[in-house]
Amino acid sequence: MPRRFKKNNCAINLCLGLVIILLILLFLGVNSPLKAVFDPIYLESYFQQYENYLEVLFIFVYTVLTVVGVPGTVLTIAGGGLFGLWHGTLISIISATLGALCSFWTARYLLQNYAQRKLSQSKQLIRFQQAVLDQPFTFVLATRFIPISPYNLVNYLFGLTTINWFDYTLATFIGVIPGSFAYTWIGVSGKVAMSGGDRLSLFLALTFLALLTIIPLVLKKQKKF
Repeated sequence: MPRRFKKNNCAINLCLGLVIILLILLFLGVNSPLKAVFDPIYLESYFQQYENYLEVLFIFVYTVLTVVGVPGTVLTIAGGGLFGLWHGTLISIISATLGALCSFWTARYLLQNYAQRKLSQSKQLIRFQQAVLDQPFTFVLATRFIPISPYNLVNYLFGLTTINWFDYTLATFIGVIPGSFAYTWIGVSGKVAMSGGDRLSLFLALTFLALLTIIPLVLKKQKKF
């Protein structure tokens, strides 16, 4: 069997493996007790039981779930109901950054050698690596500004590159600020709306999130022309 075919086949198998894992997580999240992880109301009531060390527990759970691939958006929304807008945003920024850094180190120490050996000819990974080498801080920052980007997957992809961990962490910390603020705002305003209060704040929060999602895509499209 040709060597190039083997490498391409390996890349395909790895991608299929990731897809299968994501589908399993999705299935468990809908059809098992793990669905509580995707319920901000349940999460809020769960964390309130541990009021004495609420912030520490929240950061720990957020970090662990990020490493195992659970999207942090639901936790960020729950954080809004728990801590309020400004405190909740700060807690979620710290949690998302720690989760991203732990995922980064996991990929770098456990997967990098395997990835470099098996995917050395992968055009996608080569382009990703080149983009990181050209403008490491700016590239990480740009990926973080889009709040609906595949955050957990990107954490591991950066760990497979040669980017300096400090640049990665600093850019991540700054880049997640807008998205963390948006989802925390949704959590705060959603709680008010569900209790019969004003819904305007929730509408504004959703509009802000939509703008954060659309603007980077529009700017990227304009650069191509």
